[in-house]
Order: sequence, then C-alpha cells, then structure tokens
Amino acid sequence: MDGRDLVRSVNVVGSGWAARGLRTVRAAWRGRRVDAAGPAPRGPERARVPGQVQGVEPGPGGGLIRFGRSELRIVVAVNGAVFWGWDGSGPQPSYALVGSGPEPDPRAVLEPDKDGGWRVVAERMTVVVSRYGAVEVCTPGGVTLRRDLPPRWWEPVGGGAARWVQRAEVAADARFFGLGGRACGPRLRDGVYRLGNAAPGRASGAGDERLDPTMPVQLVVADAGTHLVFHDTTWDGTVVLREGEEGAGSGHDRAGHCELRMDGGPLRCWVVVGTPARVLHAWAALTGAPPLPPAWALGHQHARWGPDGEQEVRRVVAGYQERGLPLDAVHLDVGRDDGRVSAVDEERFPKLSVLAEELRRDGIRLVSVVGAAVRAEPGDAGHDIGPAVDVFVRDAGDRTVRGAARAGETDAWWGGPYAERLGQGFAGFWQDGHEPMPCGVRYALDGRGDDQGEAHNLYGLCMARAGYEALRASSPRERPFQFSRSGWAGSQRYGGIWSGDVAPGWPGLRAALSQVLGLGLCGVPYSGPDVGGRDGGPSPELYLRWLQLGAYLPLFRTHTHPRAGRGDPWDFGADVLEHARVALLERRRLLPYFLTLAHLARRTGAPYVRPLWWAAPEDRALRDCEDAFLLGDGLLVAPVLDSGTGRRAVRLPRGRWYDTVTEEVYEGPAQVRVEAPLSRIPVFARAGAVLPVRGAGGGLELEVWAPAPGRTGGGLVVPDADDGWDDPEIERYVARRQGDRVVVTRDREGGGGEPPWPVRVRGLG
Repeated sequence: MDGRDLVRSVNVVGSGWAARGLRTVRAAWRGRRVDAAGPAPRGPERARVPGQVQGVEPGPGGGLIRFGRSELRIVVAVNGAVFWGWDGSGPQPSYALVGSGPEPDPRAVLEPDKDGGWRVVAERMTVVVSRYGAVEVCTPGGVTLRRDLPPRWWEPVGGGAARWVQRAEVAADARFFGLGGRACGPRLRDGVYRLGNAAPGRASGAGDERLDPTMPVQLVVADAGTHLVFHDTTWDGTVVLREGEEGAGSGHDRAGHCELRMDGGPLRCWVVVGTPARVLHAWAALTGAPPLPPAWALGHQHARWGPDGEQEVRRVVAGYQERGLPLDAVHLDVGRDDGRVSAVDEERFPKLSVLAEELRRDGIRLVSVVGAAVRAEPGDAGHDIGPAVDVFVRDAGDRTVRGAARAGETDAWWGGPYAERLGQGFAGFWQDGHEPMPCGVRYALDGRGDDQGEAHNLYGLCMARAGYEALRASSPRERPFQFSRSGWAGSQRYGGIWSGDVAPGWPGLRAALSQVLGLGLCGVPYSGPDVGGRDGGPSPELYLRWLQLGAYLPLFRTHTHPRAGRGDPWDFGADVLEHARVALLERRRLLPYFLTLAHLARRTGAPYVRPLWWAAPEDRALRDCEDAFLLGDGLLVAPVLDSGTGRRAVRLPRGRWYDTVTEEVYEGPAQVRVEAPLSRIPVFARAGAVLPVRGAGGGLELEVWAPAPGRTGGGLVVPDADDGWDDPEIERYVARRQGDRVVVTRDREGGGGEPPWPVRVRGLG
C-alpha cells in the first residue's frame, strides 16, 4: 500500500496540535460552543412507524419480515450474535465490523409466533418480533433480557437523513455500562449521554458526562444474564438511561429503560448474550482483535509537553537512571514553537537519530506525537502534496476547507510522516487533535461520500487505521505501537486509547479509572490516562496516588506540563520519590503478567482491567462497586481516589484473598477495611492464582498464592520472548494444596509436568 492509499483511507479534515496565544483560545471556544449546540435545526418532517406485519421471507440465520411501512432483517450469526436492521439495512457497509462480518447460523430458524408475530430460534437465544415491530431477546429458557419497542422515524419533507428513536426495556435489576469513555462511569446511572466525540480543548472530570471516544455500545448486566447491544451508526445522538426498580416482593417491578435518539444513519444493531467473557469474545470476533503491543509499551512511559529539546530529554533520562527508576519510553510532544506538527525542529533536535539509538541501547524508546493536520503554508510538505493526491476536504461549493484548529489554519493529509519518523528513530506514535468541528464540509468516506454528521465520530478510527497500516508497511517485522485520543467502535484493531484532556485534581483521577473500565467493556483493552492530569501541577499526595493507580493500568504514562514545572518523581520530595520507586518497580516486576494479559486480550477480547463483577455478574453488590477493579483473574486493585485517605473500604468477591504486601487473609464476599498508607494502595491476590512475574534475576518466575485448604487454583502464562509476530503457546498451570505445602504442575496434553520456570509460593504464613 503506497502513501496515496493511506491518505485516502482517512480523507477527512481534522484538528492540529495546541498552539499558543489567541488562536488556541479562539479554537477551543469555538469547539465548546459547537459541542454544546449539537446538530443544526431541521426543517419540516413527517413521522413514520413500521406498521403491521405483512409477510416474511426466510433466509440464512433468520430472514426478512415485512411491515406496512418498513421491513426488518434478522440474522443470527454462527458466533451467537444476532443482527437486526430496519428498512432492509444489512450489516455492511460498516466501519466497526471486521471483514464482511460473521457467517449466518444455518441452525437458526424463522417461525411463526403468537398474535401474528414471528420469532427466530437459535442455540443461545430466541428473538421474538411482534406484529407491530417490537423485538424481544430471550434466553433459551424464555427469560426476557431486552425488549426493543417499535422504532419511529422523522423524515425531512425535502429529503435527507432521517432521525430516529429506539426505546428499549430491560430487567428491573439491570445495570448499564459502556458507551465508550465516560468520566461519570463505569456504571451508567439515570441520565442523558451524548454520542458525539468531544471537540478539542476541553478537560473532563468526574462531574462531566463523557470523555473520548464515545461509542453506541452498552453492556447490560442483570440477574437473568448479560448482554451487549451495539447500534451501528456513527451519527451524533443521545442515550437516555433510567434504571429500574424492584417492587420489594410486591411483584410490581419497574423495568429499566434505554432510549436511543440518533440524528441519522441506519437503524441497525447487534446483540450478544452470555457471560461477560463470552460476550466480549464474540464482540472481538465481530469488530476485530486488538493488536499485541510491543513489550516495552507495557512498561513505564513518560511524556514531555512543550517544545523541549534534546538536552531536556537527556536530563530526564539521566534523572531516572541515576535514581534507579524504570523508564521504557519517552514521548516527545510539540517539536516546534509555531505548532508545525509534521516536522521535527532541527535546532532543538540536531541529531535525533543519534539520540534515539543511544536511548534504545539503554532500553528506552522514543514516541512521537502525530497531529491530524498540516499547516496551511506553502513550503510545508503536507500542504504542497495535498492537492496533488486530492485529500483535502471540500465544502458544498467545492472549495478546500480551512479548519479553525488549535495549530492555526489547517488541512489534513495522511500517511508519509510515519516512515520518515521511523527512519529518525521513533518507535511509536500517539495521535491527538482528531475530532473535526462541524463546518458543512464533504468527506470521501472510502468513496461513499457524506457530510459531517456521519464523519465526525469516525475521524479518530480512520486516522488510527491509516497509521496502523503505515506502520505495518514500513516496519513489517515489528509490532506497531500507537494510541489515540479519539475513536469509535472497532478502534481497538489499530491500537489503544489515551484519556486525553482529563481534568487535573482528584476528580480527574476518578474519571480516568472510569474511562479505562468503560473502554474495556467496549472492546478496547489497552488504554490509560496521563498520570497527573492534563495540565499537571498535582500536589505530592495526588501525584503519588495517580502514579500508584497508573502502575496497574495497561497504558502507564506519566505526563508533565511546562506551566506546572518539571513534575518528575524526584521533584516532590524524598518520601514521594521512595514511594514512587515502589510503584515503578512493582510495574516492572508485573511486566510478564501484563504481557500475558495482552496475549489473552488479543485471543479472547477480555480486557486487562475488569470490573469486580466480571466473574460474578449475579452479585449485585459488585455491580455497584466503582472504586476497585480486577487486573486479569489474579489481582484485585483498590486505588485511593480521595485526599487524606489512610484507610479504605474494599468490596471483595467470593473466595479467599491475600493482601500482597502483608499476606493477611480475607474471606469474601465481604466488605473489609484495610490500611492504605501513602506508601502503597491495597492490592489483593486471589487464592490459588499463578502469576508470571520478573524474578530477582530478571527472568520469568511463577508467583503462586496458596489455595485454600482442600481447594485448587491455577493460572495462564504466555511467555513473550521478543516484539515479533510469533504466537507463543498458552501455558496452563494448576496449584494444589497438600497439607502445609503447595504443588504446582503444568497442565498439558498427555499429562502434567514440572514447570519450566522457578516457583515462589506465597500465602502460607
């Protein structure tokens, strides 16, 4: 694939990087004004509903049901997911799905139902369609998980995209999760949730409704079962949620409600039913597996905001090395004072390739920011080549659009900078400033063409796709590394998500955890915040709590801001430095565990960071817990999210749990109060867990937490020798308690055997 193909795979206008002065203020103000205003007013419209059933046409996996004023296509896929689309719409074209989508299940049967309706009977669910168009998803035992009422459309009299509303009912005990990155989550309570990626320049805290990216993906958890629902339209819209209420034994339960209002696009959705693990596995099969990040990308990364030069980079690296602090990557932000994002300032980095090579020899990579824009100035490479390959977006009068972006007047093209920067020594990329503002322009959208309404939420995904393909083409033997601020459903195919402009302070800390949990439940396992917040300047206590949380999140990136001083661990005093050292060294020790979780995420879709109810969704108390999380199956992390906290309550799932520092034993399900001094946050290991860690000599070691008497445990290990494309075998281990000792064996076909790695048993007192 050449540069022109990569350019055309995006072909949308975007926003550049942050510049200084009046242009920055003006652009941020415009973005917030447009973001708050929503879509433009519409003209006269006519309403439409499906009407009554007129007939059916059976087909593979289901069939077509015709109504008086619409038609409904239902297809059950071989992986158990069910698709339905109104007005005859099918699964394609879709930016979310990988390939052409799953094959229909030939065992699914369309058959008549009572009162003139129809139903599709499949192995994992039954879909019942009433004669007026209500769609009900039931378990094989007949329990209703979701009932979507007949939709309603409002069509412009003069033609154009129809807006629509879809209302649904769920069980009274159901809880809502997902919808992308949400600062107010991970559990989504009663309220209105916008489905439009935020404009650049806004910081989000726990009191805000959203972070980037937003996605029309919900995970609904109830006693009867878990289901995921995805409405495959990229248009702006809102979701209104209202949790149900149980009748306290009176039998008068109030169902939970979800109302989806979209400004356009097809009315089509996918529903997946099963355990959380099965649901996310099927979701990954639909929308694509996440790529495996290189091993170094699971270590500690540090970002420098502003026009720092080579000497500042060397100073920072030397500071980490002199103090024995782990550092795996340095991220370079703006390279020039004038906001030019497509070039590196040669005055500040006169020997960039030499610097990159020296750092790589010390195990440290350089990561470059990539903005979604070029400066509208003759002589700029992107500006000059853009017209030749026809990549700049145009307005209704066929004029090239100049965006009001933060780096000045910009137009977008894509592809070439990646190969150039790899040649300069960069090993990875983070993408920013890719939420175009509504301005009445036309977009190519892979040849289909449409306006801002469809393209806005897609920008980040298309940019990530082009970048990923450029990296694969330029360096085919290495695993690409990139992450973005924005995206949409399916973005996990091309890399991770970074929280972007999370507000500083304690609300930003809580919001960051909510975003990581929410994105994981939408299929994005690799994500994380800027430790310290967007603008930096945290107090010593807040910085330490940020760092302690970040050490257990997939993307672990500290961040400094020029207005907040340097902000390195040693800048906060000797005590903070020593406590930070503990957190950084623990992340380095757990690197083999993170690599195993990365391999499992690629194969199963399971997120690294999981809500406490992941393995026990029927536990209602766990559904309401938002201040702790599971890291894989083996660890429970309880970060400190409030100032002045020396002790905190922790909700433990069923089973035995060990404090990983004191090895004190706790039995769940229970809520316990534990110490949370400034030196650490509470972390618990599940009894019987087998965790791959780095041993004292740097090699892989199995850390085994003793099972409870009479019980067994186990764990998975995926050794990762390098950053290539090898697909190593999953090693399975079993831990058995035999009196006062624990025996660990490798479980493999043909019988067990001795582990090939050293074993360290903990939790025996």
